[in-house]
Amino acid sequence: MSDIEKSSSIEPNGVHDEKLEHGLDASKHVDLNVNLQAKIINPLEGIPRDQLMRDVEAFVQEKGLQEHVAYFRKGALVAQNPGGFEDIDGPEALDETEKQVLRKEILHKWRLPFRLYLTIITCSVGAAVQGWDQTGSNGATLFFPDYYGIGSNSTKDKILVGLINAGPYIGCAVIGCWLSDPLNNWLGRRGTIFLSAQFCIWPVIGSAFSRTYAQQISNRLLMGIGMGLKASTVPIFAAENAPASVRGALVMSWQMWTAFGIFLGTAINLAVYYNANNWRLMLGAPFIPAVPLVTLIFFCPESPRWLMKKNRYLPAWKSLTVLRHHPIQVARDMYSIHAQISIENQILNKSTYITRFVQLFTIPRVRRATYAAFTVMIAQQLCGINIIAFYSSTVFQEAGFTQFQALLASFGFGAVNWLFAFPAFWTIDTFGRRSLLLFTFPQMTWTLLAAGLSTLIPMGNPARLGLVALFVFLFAAFYSPGEGPVPFTYSAEVFPLSHREVGMGFAVATCLGWAAVLGITFPFILTRLGTVGAFGLYAGFNVLAFIMIFFLVPETKQRTLEELDYVFAVPTSKFINYQVTKVVPWWFKRWVLFQRRAELEPLYKQGGASRSSQVGKQEGNMTTVSR
Repeated sequence: MSDIEKSSSIEPNGVHDEKLEHGLDASKHVDLNVNLQAKIINPLEGIPRDQLMRDVEAFVQEKGLQEHVAYFRKGALVAQNPGGFEDIDGPEALDETEKQVLRKEILHKWRLPFRLYLTIITCSVGAAVQGWDQTGSNGATLFFPDYYGIGSNSTKDKILVGLINAGPYIGCAVIGCWLSDPLNNWLGRRGTIFLSAQFCIWPVIGSAFSRTYAQQISNRLLMGIGMGLKASTVPIFAAENAPASVRGALVMSWQMWTAFGIFLGTAINLAVYYNANNWRLMLGAPFIPAVPLVTLIFFCPESPRWLMKKNRYLPAWKSLTVLRHHPIQVARDMYSIHAQISIENQILNKSTYITRFVQLFTIPRVRRATYAAFTVMIAQQLCGINIIAFYSSTVFQEAGFTQFQALLASFGFGAVNWLFAFPAFWTIDTFGRRSLLLFTFPQMTWTLLAAGLSTLIPMGNPARLGLVALFVFLFAAFYSPGEGPVPFTYSAEVFPLSHREVGMGFAVATCLGWAAVLGITFPFILTRLGTVGAFGLYAGFNVLAFIMIFFLVPETKQRTLEELDYVFAVPTSKFINYQVTKVVPWWFKRWVLFQRRAELEPLYKQGGASRSSQVGKQEGNMTTVSR
């Protein structure tokens, strides 16, 4: 084993005034389970240069990377102090080409290798499959109940219609999400995505030919298995391949293209309206984008983090070389990931699938990530977006639209939902995940409430239809850059590598499981409460979601996946106390009393050099140089 793996300095404890190995002072060490000082510390901080170089030599010998030792010696020093790469001297000094590569990484963060863009495009296709699958039943719900003889207002028929609509989400929450961990372990990210695509082709085609509601429910349950596997794996695959500076924007392509899939679905629903087999085409068409997904995934490199987790370091090097521009970046990232994996292995130890699931709620650092991911995922159902995505055609028809007008209004909703996701490409890594949620939830509350109240306008008044559609579209416009992209991006990044698959599986099961509950219950809510009552109920749920996010969801923007271990080591009580005693008073002074000089004391303090902490500093330095 390498010196890093042997070192007791990676244990989450220390004795005051005692030096840990590699010269790291115990008082500076951060416990990954109880980070009371809220420090973000680089795992390589405090290691003397000569010791670090010995560690690198042992590392490359053990992992079969001897031919790249020169890059790893440089890369380890860059990983130890990302902002000081210009000042590295001696035999490990970077040449001008290597320095220029690291400068461009900061100044031109969107200049990414082709294979990384291909990976994100492939993930985007997978997301489009997910969105299109959702909206096929939206339009078909207007027609298939009569064909299957379940179109009455009886309780049985409403449950059966709800089961058909919710079938994919039941299959996802009960089976698909929980298969994610073992299948990722056996097949890797690429293999799991390929398998999931099969479930998004054949059962979808089968649903178009189903002659009974029992056949339809069976096919949609099978489709849900693929949706669960895909939704649990694709965002992780994107997050693990993307650099920290643009990770949020690249991973949010999941929601961006899910929204595009919803838009395509509403367009197809409208296009086939006058066809005799319209509802069959609506249900069967979503198989189309799954076909290129099956093909493109073969051209994507496997996740380097997954390969390193499986102790396959040489394939990880080859994979990362096509995801980064230069070997210096590859060596830096690999050594940083390796150092953090060593720490996680010491703390979390080896575990089975069952113990990993239990540890989601028992290991403090993992439990906090679980609470946060659960919050953002269940908020996606509480906000009410899926009552529109599943039943917009039904809701619009209840509000007085004709069938065709309802499909046309649903098409407008799909277009707004997709187009307003674009701003999040820029805001998710600048404004931040948490800030986007806290800004957009109040806006979704009043727009949803206004849409419901608009249905109280008399049926003959032409303003009724226009106002209902307007507020639904405004609701979608606020949802798309906030609660739309954040949950899957956030959940894919918050768990440590050891628990990433089972954690993401739990998060997706939470989201889509409650989507299933919503799909089954909404017809009853709509019947009992009417449109205004249903929309008012979900407006109240938006308020609840806002409160949960405020107290349970830390910011993660521009942190490396490894640095997030320290973010989620901060106790929940300390985080809540900070929000109540620091954030709320600051917000009141700044935005109610308009005190421009009001300053917010930061919660997290840098305990050493970390790559994300240096971005702003480097951007300033590089801008000066570039002039």
